[in-house]
Amino acid sequence: MDLTTERNALRDALRGLLAGSSTRAAIDTPAGYDTGLWARLCKEIGVAGLAVPEAYGGEGATLRESLVVLEELGRTLTPGPMLGCAVLATQALLRYGDADARARLLPGICAGERPATLAWGGDPDDLSCTAAATGRLTGEVSHVLDLATADTLLVPARAGSGTALYEVDARAPGVTRHPTTPLDQTRRLGVLRLDGAPARRLGEVPSLDGLRDVACVALSAEQVGAASQALAATVGYVQVREQFGRPIGTFQALQHRLAEAHVRLEAARSASAAAADALVSGAADTSVLAAVATVTCTETLQAIAAEMVQMHGGIAITWEHDAHLYVRRAYASAQLFGAPGRHLTRLADILMPLETRGLRREAHA
Repeated sequence: MDLTTERNALRDALRGLLAGSSTRAAIDTPAGYDTGLWARLCKEIGVAGLAVPEAYGGEGATLRESLVVLEELGRTLTPGPMLGCAVLATQALLRYGDADARARLLPGICAGERPATLAWGGDPDDLSCTAAATGRLTGEVSHVLDLATADTLLVPARAGSGTALYEVDARAPGVTRHPTTPLDQTRRLGVLRLDGAPARRLGEVPSLDGLRDVACVALSAEQVGAASQALAATVGYVQVREQFGRPIGTFQALQHRLAEAHVRLEAARSASAAAADALVSGAADTSVLAAVATVTCTETLQAIAAEMVQMHGGIAITWEHDAHLYVRRAYASAQLFGAPGRHLTRLADILMPLETRGLRREAHA
């Protein structure tokens, strides 16, 4: 069985489990997601450990398989700790944690029994936490995924002249967690405040650029899933909604708009897939492709979610319809690891010659 067949089987298994779940019921639970469904996803499919080596309790696959899961969860807007815990936290441990930390933490994460999250805003140059010589952490981190339900916090912090990854018990003294009221109700966020909180140093962090690439590519897969479902639901609706005695999907103006949306979706899917392949293979242009995927997929989801609302008409702005959930996801996700404009600036700095960059910066001074 080749990898393509395996991924298709993984997708089918996920759709079978997600078919009976309710996003609206999940967001009203104390955890913000269906803990029973998450347990089944971890135990029956192993989603939390797909990209974790078997030695640490994982499946020994790659991030490519984790991205299949994220795309399916994005399609249904199913809440859960896949992005914050199963992708970002595990990748932080695999990249920066020592052997003891990986052996101690990863098996519980893979089993779905140790909720963990990465307390980091996504900008390698913006670390708000510092570590004292005693190892205690001080600082504040906003937009932390699934903060309220995490038992283990992984915190990149400045330590002397460098950066290190620290493990913090979420219930330790000096740790304060403040839930926020997010625009996207399918994704719980919080503000973490550390005031001399005890922490365990797990390893040096030479650079967070690679982890930012992981975050961008993972989010792009989720956005592709959400955009594909938003477009499919809209196409289905215009085929049955009648106006002037015929389905509105027969109107040429709507057909052109849907065709444009389809082209945008395929471009976003290609950008996400190219970035994923580069990430897994360790290609030199991974950061460029990750930034392209972020910008393309963010703008695509926003555009298709807007068309979903426009073509559904008045029903789309009611609480009972799912259209507003896709719009919320589109605009909230755009800010999660940096707005598209920041990634465009990063692309310009990478791709433009040094002398051109100097001229551009002087012009904006």
